[in-house]
Amino acid sequence: MTNRKVLWKPFTANREFNADPKIFVKSDGMYYFTDKGEKVLDAVSGLWCCNLGNNHPKVVEAIKEQAGSMYYSTAFQIGNEPELELAKELVSITPDGLNHAFFTNSGSESAESALKLALAYHKAMGNGSKTMLLGREHAYHGVNFGGISVGGLVNNKRTYNNLLNVAHIPTIFDLKNNAFTKGMPENGADKADSLLDTINLYGAENIAALIMEPMAGSGGVHVPPKGYLEKIAKICKDNDILLIFDEVITGFGRLGSAFASTKFGITPDIMTTAKGLTNGAIPMGAIVASTKVYDAIINNSKTPIEFFHGYTYSGHPIACAAGVATIKAYKEEKSFEKVAEISPYWEEALHSLNGTKHIIDIRNIGLVGAIQLEVSKDGIGAYGDKVFQECYKKGLLVRATADTIALSPAYIVTKEEIQTIVSTLKEVIENLDS
Repeated sequence: MTNRKVLWKPFTANREFNADPKIFVKSDGMYYFTDKGEKVLDAVSGLWCCNLGNNHPKVVEAIKEQAGSMYYSTAFQIGNEPELELAKELVSITPDGLNHAFFTNSGSESAESALKLALAYHKAMGNGSKTMLLGREHAYHGVNFGGISVGGLVNNKRTYNNLLNVAHIPTIFDLKNNAFTKGMPENGADKADSLLDTINLYGAENIAALIMEPMAGSGGVHVPPKGYLEKIAKICKDNDILLIFDEVITGFGRLGSAFASTKFGITPDIMTTAKGLTNGAIPMGAIVASTKVYDAIINNSKTPIEFFHGYTYSGHPIACAAGVATIKAYKEEKSFEKVAEISPYWEEALHSLNGTKHIIDIRNIGLVGAIQLEVSKDGIGAYGDKVFQECYKKGLLVRATADTIALSPAYIVTKEEIQTIVSTLKEVIENLDS
């Protein structure tokens, strides 16, 4: 047997994986194919990223063409045509006012870049005391030190602790009042008041930014209550606190609009993206800043380099080519409209599981869903892991976060495939104790 210990897998139970490895060798559309010749229906778009489906031909062709002409160009002081083209394509679909794209290589790097940008903005504006960063409980902003500091998932933090000056406001999750809500809950807008409490505790003059997912994804798919985001945005504006929306998961049509910002009618000062930017084909991320933030840093700099930050692979030509092809495909195939069209069917299919043994909540918005399981006698996450394992055996790929089963199929999913997803989950969940 191959010695698999040479490979250390991320966010993986490595001992369990090495004993029985799951290996994909090919992908096409809604499906993966294993080294054993099995066909697996992908209900999570890879990892929230292959929105157009796996191995989209236009993205594949763009990568091949760019690799044949120039696969790398230095990111510092020299530009390349694909990065400019991608910047134009990206801001063509962002909310009005977000007009300046800065490229990274992942969602984690996008979060780090946005936090640094917020600090740089306030220093450029002469507000050097604004150094505190706010996040939310149960939030996920990647795994770099900035991201885990403002993030609110304890297992991501407990080994490393916070290295930044941060505080957290409470989560929006309210199982007691909002269980089995279809779409946005009616209850919970008042939870935004906790931001005012935090400001009154630390002082607005010391707080630089609040970073938040408009819809919390990796922490369990928590949908914002009606009116909550509007209150958050107003509080930030009134207190000169930059609002950063982490749209790594919600970006590029997942909720039925280009971005969650668009859907909810709220334009943040900075937005982070990744995942769907290249349809998962090449690692890439981006932050998109408002003109207010851009002008403050560029015009007030006392040094030739205005923002001392970047990566060797920022604006990588192949990644940019993949990004251009991806955004053009979104437009040509009317992908965001497809999500809006099929979302009601998706909602009803998911909520048909209401009443199934072991399910204590179902949440959804756009083409996202979450099934909350009760905690088994074997502890937190035991049921979630079993659902993941048993679904895989039946040819279905889902994602388990503790006892939440997260679902986010590609935009090309059919009604028949949705029914397969739901019926497989029902069968597996009903037999959890067998």
